Amino acid sequence: MNSYPPELLAQLAPVMFIAGLDVPPTIATPGSPTAAVPKPQDAFQVLTLRLREALLAQRKVAIWQPEKKKSFQVILVDKDVKFPPRKLVASDDPQYSAAHSPLSPLTPTSPLHPDGLIAPIWIRKHTSLVPSVFVLFLRIFEYPPHVSRTPLDLPDAEKEREREAEERRKDSELAADVAQRKKITNERGIKLTVVLMASRKMLDDPSLDARLTFIRRQSGLDSRAALFVLSPVSPSELNEFVRSLQQALYEPALEYYTAHSKRVRRKRNRHSQNVSTHTNPSAALGGGLNIARPLRPEGWTVRYEYKMACFAEFRGEDEVALKHYQDAYEMLIIMFGSTAILPPRTKRWAEAKVLADCINIKIVKLYLYNNEHALALSHHNTHIRQFGDFSRGWGIGEETFEFWSWIARQHRVLAELLEQGTRSTLVLPTHKPTASNINLSQSQQTLRTTPGVEYDTLRSLGINPSHALQHPGFYYYVAARCTEMRRRRFLAAVDAELTQKPIALSPGFTNEKKVEHLAIINELYTKSYELFKKHSPASNQGQGRLTLWIAYRIAQTYYESGKFDMAVRFFERIAKTYRREKWNSMLLPLLSTWYACAQQLGDVELSIKLLVEMLGHDSVDSDDPSSLEEDLIAVLRSTVPSSPDEPLVVDLVEAQPIFDSAVVFWSPEVKVGEHAAFQLSLMAPSSITIASVPFSRLAIHFAHHESPIIVEHEPSEIESTVSVVNLGHIKHSDSNQPVFKANLRWQRGSVIVFTGSMSSEVPAVLKVTSIVLVVEDNGWKLEIPFEPHSKRSASSSVGRWLSSVNPPKFIPIQREEYRSTTVKHRAHHLKARFHHNAPAYLDEDYPIEIEVTNTDTCDLDVIISFLLQPTEIDDAVNWIVVEDQRSSSLIKGIHLGIVGPGISVTKTMHLFNTGAGGDRMVDVSIQTSTIVDDDDDSKEEEEEEEEIHQASTRDTMEHLKMLVIPTVNPIQVTQSVAYRRALDPWSGLADLQTFDESFWDHRRGGEALVTVSMACVGPSSLRIESVDLDRRDNQHAKIIDSSTEVIDENMSEFPAEYIGGDEFCASCRISFALEDDQDVTQDALEGPGRYVVTWCRVLQNGEHGSKATSYFPLPPLRPPMDDLVALLDVPPKATLHVPVSLALTIRNYHPTRSANVTVHLEPDSLEAFVVSGIRNGRVPILLPGSEEKLVWRMIPIECGYVKLPRIKVIDRRKAIPVSQSSGEPVVASDASAGDLVKVVDLRHDTRQDVSTRTDSESVHGDEVEQWEGPGTILVLP
Repeated sequence: MNSYPPELLAQLAPVMFIAGLDVPPTIATPGSPTAAVPKPQDAFQVLTLRLREALLAQRKVAIWQPEKKKSFQVILVDKDVKFPPRKLVASDDPQYSAAHSPLSPLTPTSPLHPDGLIAPIWIRKHTSLVPSVFVLFLRIFEYPPHVSRTPLDLPDAEKEREREAEERRKDSELAADVAQRKKITNERGIKLTVVLMASRKMLDDPSLDARLTFIRRQSGLDSRAALFVLSPVSPSELNEFVRSLQQALYEPALEYYTAHSKRVRRKRNRHSQNVSTHTNPSAALGGGLNIARPLRPEGWTVRYEYKMACFAEFRGEDEVALKHYQDAYEMLIIMFGSTAILPPRTKRWAEAKVLADCINIKIVKLYLYNNEHALALSHHNTHIRQFGDFSRGWGIGEETFEFWSWIARQHRVLAELLEQGTRSTLVLPTHKPTASNINLSQSQQTLRTTPGVEYDTLRSLGINPSHALQHPGFYYYVAARCTEMRRRRFLAAVDAELTQKPIALSPGFTNEKKVEHLAIINELYTKSYELFKKHSPASNQGQGRLTLWIAYRIAQTYYESGKFDMAVRFFERIAKTYRREKWNSMLLPLLSTWYACAQQLGDVELSIKLLVEMLGHDSVDSDDPSSLEEDLIAVLRSTVPSSPDEPLVVDLVEAQPIFDSAVVFWSPEVKVGEHAAFQLSLMAPSSITIASVPFSRLAIHFAHHESPIIVEHEPSEIESTVSVVNLGHIKHSDSNQPVFKANLRWQRGSVIVFTGSMSSEVPAVLKVTSIVLVVEDNGWKLEIPFEPHSKRSASSSVGRWLSSVNPPKFIPIQREEYRSTTVKHRAHHLKARFHHNAPAYLDEDYPIEIEVTNTDTCDLDVIISFLLQPTEIDDAVNWIVVEDQRSSSLIKGIHLGIVGPGISVTKTMHLFNTGAGGDRMVDVSIQTSTIVDDDDDSKEEEEEEEEIHQASTRDTMEHLKMLVIPTVNPIQVTQSVAYRRALDPWSGLADLQTFDESFWDHRRGGEALVTVSMACVGPSSLRIESVDLDRRDNQHAKIIDSSTEVIDENMSEFPAEYIGGDEFCASCRISFALEDDQDVTQDALEGPGRYVVTWCRVLQNGEHGSKATSYFPLPPLRPPMDDLVALLDVPPKATLHVPVSLALTIRNYHPTRSANVTVHLEPDSLEAFVVSGIRNGRVPILLPGSEEKLVWRMIPIECGYVKLPRIKVIDRRKAIPVSQSSGEPVVASDASAGDLVKVVDLRHDTRQDVSTRTDSESVHGDEVEQWEGPGTILVLP
């Protein structure tokens, strides 16, 4: 931006003059070359220095300042500073009203007279010479304090009057000075503010307010924001004062610039009434006199619009400033459109052109302030396009260096503006396409009307780069390219001047000769390079391609400026990436320029390397395909190497190769000792010639070969497009290979095929690792290594096998991996069989016999491994046992010994399965290796590296087998549980035995009868050795007795054999006791034992297998619970006329609720008995956990099955009906009297498990417990 006046580009801000803060004379100014500044002792000197520093730090003059804060551009001035005159005559002159400003085009002495638009001095006037606010710092007078001799001295009235008079006199002088400054500022409409500096003691003086009021009135200061008092304070408080001072004076500053805008607007309205008329052709006849014309109305419009834009910018109104700048710019375009208004190549034309460029920068900057990137770039492009069209009409088109100089300047200014913005608050837009779920195949009209879809977003998927604002590095790059065009046009003009060709030289041609174009180009490219690196995506590996291209342009610039060493440094870095990414079209011109630099530097070795690398590319000059070859031979024969004994290695690993090379193996794999045929073809390029390159030797390096195959050059007069060199058979272990002879001269497009075969006695991968060509001439020895598989072009590489030389015929190789072949051992012949009696039973030792037979012709060392696959069966625990090794997964390395041909060996694996039935899978790995005869015992002590090599090449094979073993449960167990209430009397609530830990409380317990049915379900018979009940009593359940407990062993049923479908049963009684708050529906009682069944399988030959033990735990107990129940105890039979007892026990099982029970014996049910006992009565209150027993004596008077008397028990406590809670029907007649209590006949007291009851049982009750009528008793005579 140095090409333009800084006044026209800087961001405008309100100007504040600060007076009265002169540097004390004892303190050197910052610009003086004195030594260290002594520390001031006076508090007001420190305050002055701090004020200067704080005020000057508020705002700096800069081009990019988008922040909108109430701050001023502070300028320190003297107290007696004078403002420039508004007009040339004095204000009391009668001609004052008709006079004009010294900078007006109407003033003859003005630099703009008669037709100038605007001058930078006008901006300098409002930014440096005339403020909007004037702040005057003064020291208020403070009378020296009177020192009393003693504290008891009274105030001296005479001294007080003297002090007041002196203060009044000093205040009057100060007010007079302020009034004089006030008069000057009022003439210009400038706000005057006075800051009085006083000591802290003065602030507490009661007379201070009166003195301030006197000074304000005498000086005529305003009542608002015109007078401040400041005492020496800390730096933080001082900064706060400066901030508050600026905020208080910001509104008056805005009013000052608003008044200027109104004045300029009135002038513009007066001039706009004049209609602009262009000069007619007749007026141009006198144009040769070059008579000055006054400024046209269009010029006045530009002038006024620009002034209003500046005043709006002073006020911080960016939108208003943008509108006025645009109006001024449009009017300038109209003026440039007429050569009569602005004749080309005149002073006013140049000034207007600079003004248009500066206004364009202002407009672009204001757009960027508002983040309107597209509008900013559009205006920049429009400015270049419009003035480019104007330039062509002015004779400054693309063929002139002036045009490209101006274009480069515009792009550079934009780049500098963006660079300043990005350092501050500007965020550049990203132009990556956004992912969208909209179907892009729809019509554009549909997309325009789709709700929620932005059509511009979809269009941004493809965008013109010139319409997208990019980072400043791009515009520096464009400016550099334009500067290159400028230099090219300038060199053309210089050449025309030297050759005296008729050409019109521009007025600036002389100055253009002084411009260092290459320095400018290098500077622009360097800035672009740094910014491209800064803005490159972080995900990129290394530098971006455009960044490298810019680096290449920098290297070209260094080359053109004669700095060849700097160019070579850039070329070295760039060429690495170009080689790796195969940018051959860009690499060739780089190599050419690099070669030219090497020639200028006299670096012979670098020149040779570059020429050899350039042989891999097409010739730059297609008419002379032998130019590179001739240059290489010329360099070799005209120079000598610096180290004749050391070869010069030209590495072409990443570079484009000279030859199209390919290696093809006929077979993908061969056996040990078998020949593998191969062909190596080297095809010369067809675009250039290399027939004269003195290749002396070719070395072919194979994998795992210490010495390469050497082919030396032998001249031959036979020329053929396809020639064959037979290399014979190459053994993998041979270290001494013969030297072959062949003609190593390639014509254009010719092919030399090297054919042969290879073999290896150990497993390996046969392939060609590298090829080295040697060039020897005049003492030079060049070694050129390159890859055996390389292509000059990017065409797909398909292997070809030469099958015929005359005529040449190639067979395409279809497989993918044709560049190598694998040497493998011969397969070992082995047979494995498994012997076992499927299916396997759970819990048994299941033997599996593996028989391995050697069907090969040599001895084999056999090692077997077993892997038990994990199963998805729940609660399944499986393991295998081989010999003395046990594992749940892998048993590895069971050595079966050396097995001769036809010999079989066996090994038994034992499988153990638990849990549930299902398939078990075992992977069997049989590793075999051949036996190598070795009579020398000393070879057992070889080095570690040799042992590792032998282990890797050992003839070893692995045979994999999978064995699937079905597993079933041999015994299927079915268990059922029946519950009975305890008949023993309950202990009292106060019985001390209930507090004993060993006390078995059966009040909330009973008995459970568990019946177990065991059935043999396997295909094989079982021999049951024993069935025992393993007692495991716990705190809630214990076993009373079991049917398996046999006192006499001779009466036992076991051992016995059972076939499929046979069953055997067992039963046991369990006593259980519950806690008061225990819920068996949520937490069942653990079974107090398990059945232990010892058995073995009966094999098909009648023998017995190994013994196995199965465990079947007793089921968990979930007994049903009662709240209130009546238990009826009656004998099963009676004798006629013999008394019997009938007992009724009422129990309250509820843990917290008492029961109020009544008992009723129905009289109509007493026909068969004579009953003695209660008929109707109330039982005492039953507390929780208590019982009451009632007894009747009955004499039967009838024989046979006689119905018992009906007894009704009613709970009169109003609560939730027990019958409803247990699912029993409610008798409606008893509902009003109370809740009917269930009466249970103990002869039929059997209940099911809570979890096994069905819904119908829960609704209709237990059919065993609930009888529709009274029970019966058998009465015998």
